[in-house]
Amino acid sequence: MKKILIVDDQLEVRELVSVTLEIGPYTILTAENGNEALEIARVEMPDLILLDVMMPNGPDGLEVCSALKNDPATQGLYVIMLTSKGQEWDVKAGYDSGADDYFIKPFSPLDLMNKVEEVLEG
Repeated sequence: MKKILIVDDQLEVRELVSVTLEIGPYTILTAENGNEALEIARVEMPDLILLDVMMPNGPDGLEVCSALKNDPATQGLYVIMLTSKGQEWDVKAGYDSGADDYFIKPFSPLDLMNKVEEVLEG
């Protein structure tokens, strides 16, 4: 079963994304901050990480993504950045940190499910 790590400082977002993806054949893991995300990613090696950009109290999503992509053990993990900031500079910063894709909040649960299926089943 494929593993998905959902990283967001807002419980409501983690729950919404979890409920959306639980209908698929996935094991859902969650983290509420960047440090927890790094720990879980290194231990669990998820097939996909959905990573919020803006997280207080520790490394933000850009820093987490960069750390994962610069670590030989985790550099192959697929990371989709989730953010409410969709301006060109923000998208570029996400890709510069190593993100494989970018999703702007709010998003349709169906669009998210389609993207996840594309990445994991494609």
